[in-house]
Amino acid sequence: MKELLELYVAFLRIGAVNFGGGYAMLPLLERDLNEKRHWTTTEELMDYFAIGQCTPGVIALNVSTFIGYKRKKIPGALAATIGFLTIPIMIILVISAFLTNFADLPVVKNAFAGIRVCVCVLIFQAVLRLWKKSVPDNIALILYLVIFAVTVFSGLLPVKVPAAVLVITAGIFGVIWQTARERRRQA
Repeated sequence: MKELLELYVAFLRIGAVNFGGGYAMLPLLERDLNEKRHWTTTEELMDYFAIGQCTPGVIALNVSTFIGYKRKKIPGALAATIGFLTIPIMIILVISAFLTNFADLPVVKNAFAGIRVCVCVLIFQAVLRLWKKSVPDNIALILYLVIFAVTVFSGLLPVKVPAAVLVITAGIFGVIWQTARERRRQA
């Protein structure tokens, strides 16, 4: 029960400051869950983010659920998920009650403009951290550039390529590439 409460409180704190979504949350997760608590590794976090991107729902919530499940199976997943959701739900309820009355005030518009800038910086920081771990060699760089090009220029292509197809294709490529690499090492 103590570990479930610890999971709940850890994700309650993370959920309370999770502005900007899952990628903005990555530095906080690395610091709190990797370095401080040793509940996960950076590689596991990247895997959770990749899976969280491909599964229905919010990435940050999915990652919380995965980490909770890793720690204490279904009760841990529930504790982490509920912990992560508690404060955001309370904040959303309060904001929704008052936002319609204040949304047009210049101070509110300016605050949201500042928050958007901060969120962009947090996401950029998360992308740089992911980059360092996810693009370790030239083959990974080529895969990155191909997927980036397909994504950027998808509006010019005759058929729009869904993100899920790109993720699945990259996963299949990763399996083939790493298997071939292992075979070469063993030969």
